[in-house]
Amino acid sequence: MKIFLDGKYVDEAQATISVFDHGVLYGDGIFEGIRAYNGRVFRLDEHIDRLFMAATAICLVIPYTKKEMAEIIVNTCKINNLSDCYVRLVITRGKGDLGISPTKCPKPTTFCIATSIALYTTEMYENGIAVITAMQRRNKPSTIDPQIKSLNYLNNILAKIEANRLGAPEALMLNHDGIVCEATGDNVYIVKDNVVYTPPIYVGCLDGITRKVIIECCEKLGIKICERQFTLFNVYNADECFLSGTAAEAIAVTSVDGRTIGTGKCGPITAKILEAFRAYAKTEECGTKIQ
Repeated sequence: MKIFLDGKYVDEAQATISVFDHGVLYGDGIFEGIRAYNGRVFRLDEHIDRLFMAATAICLVIPYTKKEMAEIIVNTCKINNLSDCYVRLVITRGKGDLGISPTKCPKPTTFCIATSIALYTTEMYENGIAVITAMQRRNKPSTIDPQIKSLNYLNNILAKIEANRLGAPEALMLNHDGIVCEATGDNVYIVKDNVVYTPPIYVGCLDGITRKVIIECCEKLGIKICERQFTLFNVYNADECFLSGTAAEAIAVTSVDGRTIGTGKCGPITAKILEAFRAYAKTEECGTKIQ
């Protein structure tokens, strides 16, 4: 495996950064998780735009232009002969001292990894997954805005630990008012009376790239989709529930906190949306060509 690191493509064993890097010491940095399907990087321009917006939010100057950053991602896939893969692009504050001040870090660190990923099995996509609700509340947008894909993922990790302890693959996260925000790494949706609902971004969730595609798929399928706040009461009584994310795509949730959702299987609307998403991912319009 070849990994891009600060202008060079190096072997995994040589892809090392300083222990004084503030990404390591303080989680000071940003990242993007990106998929490639059939030789095309999925929604590459949107991922790059979101990366640069996150950089602006934390006053991090990316040492590459948007065009150069896109070329790095494409070339990382190409040099590893990957046409279907998961890409992790990371920009850290860079090497500094043991103080937290970002002004002591003169040069950001940039690295890009392309590899395979499979979060869920085929059986899970057919039968859905059982999730729990984490006691850990989602960060307030007024504290650390969840729209920033920062390297400090401890908020999500603490919720994931709760899921792991209970033997669940995922956990729903609420905000401080008890409104459902998202899962630890995915956006969340419920279906009631043939209408899909997903939380608005301002409640404390990521403006997901896959989320945008799911909304587009619903519109093309003639399925009504609304951005609306909802609570666990609405989740427990939904006809269907599903999650979406770069790695997960769209996967049904068939049990929440021990309560069966719908029929306890992947519902028809979720199945249609997943089928439409995967069909779109095979088209030329889905992203930037690698070769």
